[in-house]
Amino acid sequence: GGGGGGAESGGRGRRGGQKRQLGVDRTGVFVAQTLTHGRADDARVGVDLIDGIEDDMASFTADAAYDTLAIYDASAARNAIVVVPPSRSATQSRQRRSPSSARDSTVMRVQEIGRCQWKKESGYHQQARVENTFFRYKSIIGDRLRARHPKSQEAEALIACNILNRMTELDRPESFAIGA
Repeated sequence: GGGGGGAESGGRGRRGGQKRQLGVDRTGVFVAQTLTHGRADDARVGVDLIDGIEDDMASFTADAAYDTLAIYDASAARNAIVVVPPSRSATQSRQRRSPSSARDSTVMRVQEIGRCQWKKESGYHQQARVENTFFRYKSIIGDRLRARHPKSQEAEALIACNILNRMTELDRPESFAIGA
């Protein structure tokens, strides 16, 4: 399905310092994943995750490590709103192009109403769903890769995401409001 998503990183294994980078939609389904070296720039990897998502994307939600113009550019190309808190030292861009103006709007809004209120207003709380999904990955699959070869590690991570997506699909409760 479409909808928004988020990015999360973590899960360094002992083999080669690999780090899992995951893209998750609003329902908690993995929509993108990759393995990177432990020192890889999260925002650059985030652009690759955005580019690798086949379905429609309404938004991109992530933490301040993803506050870059490259993320805004990649998201704008997908007509997706960026919900990333600006870094605490963020200032407005001197450029007058559309991705930087979207980021500038966020920077100005955070300065205007404060970071906490911006998070409520923007729906940033969706990031918690991404973090919960990654916690589920680490709890069920584990925190390290077992395969030794890089191609096998990639396959292991992809299989793990597919298994968790299937488990999510099978165990999704039906929720509905009761009462007035």
